[in-house]
Amino acid sequence: MLLPQAPVEAAAVSGVASLGWLMIAIPLAVSILLLLLGRVSDRWGHWLAVLASWSSFGIGLAIIIQMLGVAPSERSMEMNLFEWIPAGDFTVNFGLLMDPLSMTFVMLVTFVGSLIHVYSIAYMEHDKDRRRFFAYLNFFIAAMLILVLGNSYAILFVGWEGVGLASYLLIGFWNYVPEYATAAKKAFVMNRVGDMGLLAAMMVMFAQFSSVDFRTVSAEVTGASQGAATLIGLFLLLAATGKSAQFPLQAWLGDAMAGPTPVSALIHAATMVTAGVYLIVRSGAVYVQAPIAATVVAIVGAITLLFGAIVGTAKDDIKKVLAASTMSQIGYMMLGAGLGPIGWAFAIFHLFTHGFFKALMFLGAGSVMHAMDNQVNMRNFGALKGAMKITWITFMMGWLAILGVPPFSGFWSKDPIIEAAFAASNFGNIEASWPGWVFGTVALVGAGITAFYMSRLFFMTFHGKARWTKTMAGEPIQPHESSPLMTVPMIILAVGAVFLGGLLTINSTFVTWLEPVTGETVHAEPVLPVIAIQVLVLLVVIIGALYAWKKYGREEVSQAVPAAGALVHAARNDLYQDQLNEGLFMVPGQALMRGVTAADHSFVDGIVRGLAKLAAGTGRAISKAQTGYVRSYAAYVSGGVLLALVVILATRI
Repeated sequence: MLLPQAPVEAAAVSGVASLGWLMIAIPLAVSILLLLLGRVSDRWGHWLAVLASWSSFGIGLAIIIQMLGVAPSERSMEMNLFEWIPAGDFTVNFGLLMDPLSMTFVMLVTFVGSLIHVYSIAYMEHDKDRRRFFAYLNFFIAAMLILVLGNSYAILFVGWEGVGLASYLLIGFWNYVPEYATAAKKAFVMNRVGDMGLLAAMMVMFAQFSSVDFRTVSAEVTGASQGAATLIGLFLLLAATGKSAQFPLQAWLGDAMAGPTPVSALIHAATMVTAGVYLIVRSGAVYVQAPIAATVVAIVGAITLLFGAIVGTAKDDIKKVLAASTMSQIGYMMLGAGLGPIGWAFAIFHLFTHGFFKALMFLGAGSVMHAMDNQVNMRNFGALKGAMKITWITFMMGWLAILGVPPFSGFWSKDPIIEAAFAASNFGNIEASWPGWVFGTVALVGAGITAFYMSRLFFMTFHGKARWTKTMAGEPIQPHESSPLMTVPMIILAVGAVFLGGLLTINSTFVTWLEPVTGETVHAEPVLPVIAIQVLVLLVVIIGALYAWKKYGREEVSQAVPAAGALVHAARNDLYQDQLNEGLFMVPGQALMRGVTAADHSFVDGIVRGLAKLAAGTGRAISKAQTGYVRSYAAYVSGGVLLALVVILATRI
C-alpha cells in the first residue's frame, strides 16, 4: 500500500484565521449565558443562540476563503492558545489546527447546525424549556468544533467528551418520560465504553512517542513497530465504534431517537456520529503503518452497513428507520476509511454530502410528525404528498440522494466508495483480489437494501391511501404544511442534496481540497470495470425501489403489524443486539454484583458482626464478675496470688 502524503508543516495563523478561536468561544459563551440567565431569557434566548451559530459559520467561511487564496501547502494553520498540561518533558498546549479536513467539518457543523437552529425555533415553539434546549444546542456546536479543530488527541478528547455530554442532555431533554431518560443513559454508558479506547490509544502514543500531538504522532509512527501501530489503531477504532454507532457499539443509536427531532438531525445524523470517521481519517498515518487494524476498520464498516440496512427494512417508526440508515451510511464511510489512501477522501466526501440529505430527511420527518400529532408510526401515515407538498418534494430530494440516483449528491459520493471497495486488494498484509470481491459485494448489496427500505419509508409516508388516525383529543387529524421557519431550512438542504455532490466533483474539487491532509488519492484497479460497477449499482437500486413501490406504494398498507418470519422479527428487534449485550455484559455484571454484595454481606459484614458479638459476650461475662461484694474481690485477689505462685513454682522446677 502506498503511503499518504507527509503531513504539511503548519503555518502560523494570520488574517481572519487568527479569530478562529471565536468559532468555539461564541456559542460556548452563549450557552453558558442562557443557562445562567434562566427564565429571564426565555423570550429571546433562542434568537441569540441562532445568531451565535451563524456567527461561527461566518468566521469559518471567511477562514476557508482565506485558505483558498493561498497555495495548498500553506492551507494548514496552527494556533496555540495557552499551555494546558505541563508535565515535565510532556506538554500539551490547547491549540487549534485549521486545515482542509478540520474546516470541512466546521462548514458541515456550523451551516447544517445553524439551519437546524432556525428549524428548532418553530419546532420547539410550545416547549416551556425552549431556551434551555437552545443552550444545549449551542454547547454541542462548541464541543463539536473543539473536537474537529483541536491540534492533538488530548484536545480532541475534550470535544469528544463534550459532544457526549451534549448528546446525553439532548436525548434526555424530555426526561420526565422514563424511557427517554433510559435512552439517554444508554447512549451515555455505551459511549463511555468507546471513550476508554481513545484514552488507551493516547496512553500507547505517550509510551511510544512521548506526545499526543497529531503531527508528532503522524511523523513518528512510520518508525514505530507494526505491533504498536496496530494497538493504537485498534484502540482508536474502539473509540470510533462508540461515537459513530458502529458494530458492536451501535445499540444506542435507535433509542437516541427519543430526543426532539432537531436533535436527531443535528447530533445523530449530520455531525456527532461522524466523529469516528474523522478520527480514523485524521489518524491515517497510523493505519498505513498498521494494515491489520485498517482491515478491521473496513470489516467493521462492512458489517455495520449491512446491519443497519437490514434493521431499517422492518422498522415502522420513521425516525428509527432514519437512524438505521445513518448507521448503515456511516458504515460505508468507515469502509472507505479502512481501505486506506484509496478511500479516505471519498469517505469524507460522502460524510459531507450525507450530512445535508440526512439532516433534510430528519427535518422532513419532524415536519410530518408536527402535522400528524407527533405520531411516528408510518402505518398511520400515507397520502401526505397532497397536504404537505413542500415537505414531500424536499424529502424526495433527500430520498433520491441517499439512493445514489444520478445526478443527486449521493451518486457522486457513495458510488466512489463502492468502486474503491471493489478495488480493495489488501487484507492485513496479504495482497489478493478476493477482498475486493468481498467488500465490493457487501457494498453493492447494501445499496440495494438501502433503496428498498428508504423507498418503503417514502411510499408509506407520502403515497398510497391515507391511514390517518385521530388526535389524542379524539378529533380527526388534518395534516398541514409546516411554517416557513421549518420549510425554508428544508428547502436549502434539498438544494444541497441535489447539487452539492455534482458541484464538488467538477475537476475533483473536493478530493483536491483534502489532498494536503489525505495526500493524493491512490488509484487502484477494481476487480470489475468501473462502468460495470456503476451499472450494477444502478440496477440493484432500481430493483430495490421498484419492489418497495409494489409492496408499499401500489398495494394497500396494513395499519396492523403483519405476521412475519424469523428474519423480519429479528430485524424488528434490532437483530437482538440489546438481548446480546444484556446476555454478554449486563446479566454477568449483575450476577457479579450480586455475588460481591452477598460476599460483602455474609463474609465481610459477618466478620465484623462476629467480632461485635464476641466483644459484647466478653463484656457480659466480665460484668457478671463485678458483684460489688468485698469477699468476692478478696477471693479474686487470693486466686490470682495462688495462680501466680503455681506458675512461678512450675517454671523453676
